Amino acid sequence: MTVGDYPLREKIVVVTGGGGGLSFEFVKLAVEQNNKVIIADLRLTPAAEEFVKMNSKPHAESGSKPHVESESGHVIFTQCDVAVWADLNHLVTVSMDRFGDVPDVYVAGAGLFEKGPYSFFTDEESDRYTLMDVNASHPIKLTRIGMKASLPRNKKTVVAIVASMAGLYPLYPSPVYNASKHAVVGFVKCMKPADVEENVKIVAVCPGLVDTPLWTDDIKAAWKFDESIKLSAKDIADTILQVIEDGQYPGGTVMTHTHYAGRRVEEFVDIEALVAPLKESSYGPVREILRKEREGHNYEEEEGHNHNENHDHGQKEKQEQKQDHEEK
Repeated sequence: MTVGDYPLREKIVVVTGGGGGLSFEFVKLAVEQNNKVIIADLRLTPAAEEFVKMNSKPHAESGSKPHVESESGHVIFTQCDVAVWADLNHLVTVSMDRFGDVPDVYVAGAGLFEKGPYSFFTDEESDRYTLMDVNASHPIKLTRIGMKASLPRNKKTVVAIVASMAGLYPLYPSPVYNASKHAVVGFVKCMKPADVEENVKIVAVCPGLVDTPLWTDDIKAAWKFDESIKLSAKDIADTILQVIEDGQYPGGTVMTHTHYAGRRVEEFVDIEALVAPLKESSYGPVREILRKEREGHNYEEEEGHNHNENHDHGQKEKQEQKQDHEEK
């Protein structure tokens, strides 16, 4: 049994990076289809702010996190640093508090490019590769959070990760960015069985050239941005919607979308089919862990404990965070 066809209507949707760029385009699509949407981002672009605040009212959320919802109650903005796991965990609490249930869909759209055109070679990161936290660790952890929230409720869930064509091919000048996107493509491929095993469908979209805030003027100049082959943010938002809704795209699907080839499902060798004995021996412990979660895991209590324990640490990390997280 798989998630199958999954019309995105009257559901709860979390969108990281939804404060602008292509993730904001997806937010608008989701709202048009009568879903309740949580925008998780550091800030809103003016267009997104106008969208959210149209007939809006402030809401004082527990934990003193900035939060605004529309008068209709269908859109919430909650400030979130996706590199801080306590912030990601808190998104489930926001959903429970405001909408009465855990999210149905998670769209991991927040992303970063390298600090400069050739930042790996110019050593512009002094402490850590922040984009690995944002581009790789955040969607992976968000997936695990979504599973832990949905399994005890026997709730079908979809996680859509915005990757990139950079996750399929090497590119010498931007090795860290490409490595981060390779990481999530590999993760989605690994998580293919979760659709059948747990009714959690995990997919990725790999856009080609898209004109988003990641493409600053200096990056465009250095990389000779070609306006003739760019896709719009709306194009990619439509693709994300398609892989979420359409049952012909099961868990593990990696959908590419480029100017020259349109939408295509990337084909991979299913190595598990070649090593069936390994599959049976290695799946057992995972099935047991998730069975226990489904039968007795109390997500709310754990999230509340972790949030109280990590909130101060998370706030400190956020204050020290100097890298802006642009919306993919």
